[in-house]
Parts: sequence; C-alpha cells; structure tokens
Amino acid sequence: MYLSISQSIFDLHHDAMLGLVFVEGADNRGEMGGFAEQQKAVERSVRERFPTTEDVGKDPFIQAWRRAYRAFGCDPHDYRCSSEALTRQVVKGNDIWGINPLVDCYNFISLKYVLTAGGEDADKIVGDIELRRATGTEPFVRLGGTENEPPEVGEVIYADAEGVLCRRWNWREADRTKLTADTTRAVLVVETVAPMTRETLEAATAELAQLVETWCGAQTKTVILDQQNPVVDFS
Repeated sequence: MYLSISQSIFDLHHDAMLGLVFVEGADNRGEMGGFAEQQKAVERSVRERFPTTEDVGKDPFIQAWRRAYRAFGCDPHDYRCSSEALTRQVVKGNDIWGINPLVDCYNFISLKYVLTAGGEDADKIVGDIELRRATGTEPFVRLGGTENEPPEVGEVIYADAEGVLCRRWNWREADRTKLTADTTRAVLVVETVAPMTRETLEAATAELAQLVETWCGAQTKTVILDQQNPVVDFS
C-alpha cells in the first residue's frame, strides 16, 4: 500500500509536506485520564494565544491554509481548514476530547503546533492513497453522513481506489475510513505549507508518534513526504 503526493499538488504548492505516522497494534479503547492535564494545558495556551475567534484567523499558519484553499477555488470562510475549525472550537470553550485516543492524540498536536492533522483506519483503505486534484466523479460520504457528496473538479482530496478519504485537503473526512474504537492500524497525517517549516513538521510528527505509543500502546513508523520524496510504501 502506497501513499503519495501528486505532482498536481506541488504545482499548487511546491513546498507542501506531509508528516506521516504509521500505527500498528493500537489499543484505541484505552483510558486517557492521565493525558487530561496535558490537554488542559494546551487548551489554556490556545486561549491565551487567541483571545477571540477573530484572532485565530490572523495566525500566519491559518492564513497560509486560507491561501491554499483559495488556490484550488475554495472560499476559506465557507470551508475552514481542520486546524482553524478545531482551534475556534477551543476558543469558544467547547470540549473536543474523548472521541477516541488516536483522534485525541492528533487533535492535541494540531492545537499545540497550529497544524492540520487527521487520520484514517488503514484496514479500511482500498488500494493506495494519493493526495491529488479531484476529477469531480469520486464518491464521498462525510463523517457521520449518508449522502454522496462528490468533490468539485480540481478540489484537493485524499483518495483511494473506492473514493475520497478527505475533501478540500483537510476540511472533512470520510465516514468509510474513520478511526473507531476497533481501529488497530492507522495512517495519521500532519500537513504543512509555507511558512510552516520542515523542522516544525518533523517535531510535530515525532511528538504525535510518541503520544500514540504512550497512550495507545502502539508501534509507529514516521516519514516526511515532500517534492523530493513524494511517495512511501507502508504495507
């Protein structure tokens, strides 16, 4: 099973990078009580950094994703990148924890570094995964949904042989490959575009792997994909 970045993505953003964590043997039903203090600390840090939801949109990393969305024809005020949406929820005082340990781990990293992050159940993926531009015919049922909502032509998507795994780069994940309590194998992704640096991505990816090992008892492997290294075999 391969995961790759299409040249069409680098034509939009030559500096796009993915930090990948391949997870094996995870216990995604584990007790996360010991993680609570770290979660509260990162929430406090977010609220100190962003006193209001309007302040979130001024962050240079959020601004970078808004530009990225506009580059493939998407209005970032109508469709917010995952890190902006998550950060705004915390600023509003909403609880974002407790979906399951893997999701809690990547949400923590997203908040700490203001980077977009997500994940898929590796056992539900069909064929290979590619980050690419959409043809507009790929099937997609959003997380928690039942209706087919195919992407727009040219939209940035993650896709496998069965359809879309995530629409608008990191806006909305598919229900088919979602992480659940039964997930034991997963592909977790942290994403960057300039001005986010490789050093930041490497630190965030390494910390995500450590969290998953600690709280899910899993074995992990990490890799960074970029224009010079756009594909990896994680079978």
